Amino acid sequence: MPDTQHSDPLDPFEERLTAGLHDAGNAFETDRAALAHAGALKGRRRLLRRRNAAVMSGAAGIALVGVGGALLLPSGNPAKAQGSAAASTHASAPAPVSGQDLFRWLTRLLGDGSYSKVVARGTDEGSSPYVHVVYDDGNGKSAVEVGMGRVEPGSDEARQATKCPAKVFTHYDACGTSRLADGSLVMILQGYEYPDRRVDTKWWSAELVTPKGQHVSVSEWNAAAEKDAPITRSQPPLSPARLTKLAASDAWRQAIDAMPAQAPTGTETGDKGGSALNAPIAPTLKKLLPKGLTVSDSSGYDSGFGYLVVDDGKGRSMVQVNVQANMSDVEDDLFGSDAEVLSDGTKVAEHQGPGEKGGAGVVMWTVDTLRTDGTRVVISAFNSGAQDTASTRKTPALTMKQLRAIALSPNWL
Repeated sequence: MPDTQHSDPLDPFEERLTAGLHDAGNAFETDRAALAHAGALKGRRRLLRRRNAAVMSGAAGIALVGVGGALLLPSGNPAKAQGSAAASTHASAPAPVSGQDLFRWLTRLLGDGSYSKVVARGTDEGSSPYVHVVYDDGNGKSAVEVGMGRVEPGSDEARQATKCPAKVFTHYDACGTSRLADGSLVMILQGYEYPDRRVDTKWWSAELVTPKGQHVSVSEWNAAAEKDAPITRSQPPLSPARLTKLAASDAWRQAIDAMPAQAPTGTETGDKGGSALNAPIAPTLKKLLPKGLTVSDSSGYDSGFGYLVVDDGKGRSMVQVNVQANMSDVEDDLFGSDAEVLSDGTKVAEHQGPGEKGGAGVVMWTVDTLRTDGTRVVISAFNSGAQDTASTRKTPALTMKQLRAIALSPNWL
C-alpha cells in the first residue's frame, strides 16, 4: 500500500502533440553554468535526504544567464530518440548519453511549449548528469530540471531519498511516498524554495529510486529560476501525477546505466568500527538530555544528523545534533585561533545569535566541537519548535552548559 500524505491521485498522463526542434545546440549554457547547477541540484537532494540545513549551511541558489531564442518541442519517443543512447544493450558498456540527448528527452516528456536557458551535462561529462530548462507551456515560465545518479539499493541513502522531510526543517503543503508497479519508490513533495516563505516561490519535486538503485530527481518551480526571480504562475506546470510520470521515464534510467562506474573511495568502511557516527542520532541525544524535558517530535533513526523537539513546560524548543567524521582538513575554517582547546586536544567553540531561517524572535545557541581524530559534533538549540516559526519562549530549553556537556559526551564516539 502506498504511504501518502495529501498527495493527489495518479491521473493518466496525456501524451502531447509535438513539432520540430529548432537548433537545440544553440540553447546550451557554458560549462561553468553547468557546474553551478549541478552543485545546486546536489544540495537540494542533500537537504531532502538529510534535513540538516539548520546545521550545515547550503549553497546559495544559482541564477541563470539568459540565452536568446526559444525552442519548440520535438516529437517522438524519448527512449528511442537518440541513436547513441539506443546502442546495443549487450555491449560491455552502454554508449554515453550527451547533454543534448537529455534535453531532447525532457522536451518530449514535458510536451508542447517553448524552451530557453538550457543547461545540461551528459554521462560522459561528469559523475552527475542532469538537464535544466526554462519551460513555458503558455501559462508562464517555469524552471524545470532532472538530475540522475545511483544509490546503493536498500541503503539508508536510498530510503532517505524517498522519505518525506520533517516539517521542522522544510515547509510544504503536501508530501507522499508511493510504490510503483516495477517496485520503484517515488516521493512527491509540494513545497517552497524559501524555508521562511519570504517569497512564495513554489518548489515541487519528485525523488524516485528503482530497485536497482537508479535515482532520478525532478524539480520544478512557478518561476523562471529557483531564486531571485518573480513568480510567473500560481503553480508549477506539472501536477503530482505528471511529476511521477516524468521521473519514472525509462529515458533517465537509460542515462544512469550509461554513467561510468565510480571507484570505491575507501572511506565507507574505515570509520565504522564501533563508532556512533553510523548510529541513530536522535535516540542517542534523548539519552543525554537533562531531566525534566518531554519529547514531542523526533527525527527517528537517521544517522549523521538528528533532532528532538523538547518542552520543559515553558514552550517548545528544538535541539539538533550533527556528527561528522574526517573534519580535520577544515579545522581552520571551523575554529578560529581563539577556540578553546581542552586537555585531550578537543577544540570547542560556542555561539549565541539569531536564528538563520527567518522565524520571528528565534535565537540559536550552538556548541561546536572537534576531536583530535577529526570527529566533529555540533549541537544547536532554539527557542522555538522550528527555526522558521516564531519563538515560543525567551531562550532555548537547554543552557549552554548543558549543550556543551552533550556535545562532549563520549556517547558520540
